[in-house]
Amino acid sequence: MTGGLITAIRTLTILPVPGIEAGRMSSALPWFPVVGALLGGALYGLAAGVEALSGGWPGGAAAAALVGAVVLTGAFHLDGLADWADGFGGGQDRGKILAIMKDSSTGVFGAAALILVLLIKWVSIFRLAASGNHIWLIAACVVSRTAMVELAVWLPYARPEGGTGSEIVEGARSAHRAVAVVIALAVLFTLGGVAGGLSLAGGLIACRGYGLWCRKRVGGITGDMLGAGSELIEALMLAVFALAGPALAGYAGWGRWAGF
Repeated sequence: MTGGLITAIRTLTILPVPGIEAGRMSSALPWFPVVGALLGGALYGLAAGVEALSGGWPGGAAAAALVGAVVLTGAFHLDGLADWADGFGGGQDRGKILAIMKDSSTGVFGAAALILVLLIKWVSIFRLAASGNHIWLIAACVVSRTAMVELAVWLPYARPEGGTGSEIVEGARSAHRAVAVVIALAVLFTLGGVAGGLSLAGGLIACRGYGLWCRKRVGGITGDMLGAGSELIEALMLAVFALAGPALAGYAGWGRWAGF
């Protein structure tokens, strides 16, 4: 069991945790929401800490959270986002899309996707910080990592020759999704009650829309697409939370009690 958690942490972050990984990569899937909560907690601490030390600087808090996310994940999912955008933007058929995505260079679609997603995240975290709702950073990270589990379980691997992410996708089972959803709901209800639970439902609905698009274009999912999905869902959830603004303060659990 702990092997799955170790694999999940090493897969989704750059943290050098000690221990022996699970024998199967797919064993990490149920632990993805846990890693999302750990990552979100770190970003929450960075954002709240910078704003507290600066005497109230939401822009600095947002920047700290973004930098922290890039560093802690090694920009792994952002790389997948750029590859996905280049492939879907520049390819007309399945073969061309997958070939473009395999190219390590970043094109105009990839660059635009990176800029837009990071911009959406920054303005959203700025709003959350300004309204005292840093806590919802954790929720966004939990929902987005749970969405990765949903995609891996639901869709087949798109490359017949295999590739990055194939072991996780091909070994994904419904039981992995069930455990991940239960863990995610436990964390989200603790953070935001019913609003937290609804955020997971909304995120998974958006995930389904993204997954249908992937299946239509290339017949399934790849490692890059899993990463892109995580980034897109995280940005979407942050934007939704930011739109709610101060109204979310009444739902945040221990974040409100902590005084942030």
